[in-house]
Amino acid sequence: MTVWIAIVVTAVGAYAVKLLGLSVPAGVLERPLVKRLAALVPIALLVALTVQETFGGTGRALVVDARAVGLAAATVAVVLRAPFLVVVGAAVVVTALVRHVGGAM
Repeated sequence: MTVWIAIVVTAVGAYAVKLLGLSVPAGVLERPLVKRLAALVPIALLVALTVQETFGGTGRALVVDARAVGLAAATVAVVLRAPFLVVVGAAVVVTALVRHVGGAM
């Protein structure tokens, strides 16, 4: 039953946040600072999630494994201005190769 309470609370909270966003006056949304922050917040969240999933271990330990090498490959592809699918493909292939080589040792 506790899981369902958490689901309902999360759904109500998400709806409230969405309703709050819709009730903001248009004048506030046109400010340059708000526009800049609105453009940067999704990027910051994506970076935080990527770092958490790549280096987050159990507890307080930092885990560096094949995912970190794949992230490095994706970073190199981004610096070289590769298309998005190439960036994702590079990360996937490099991660798979490192896991394969690591498993063969």
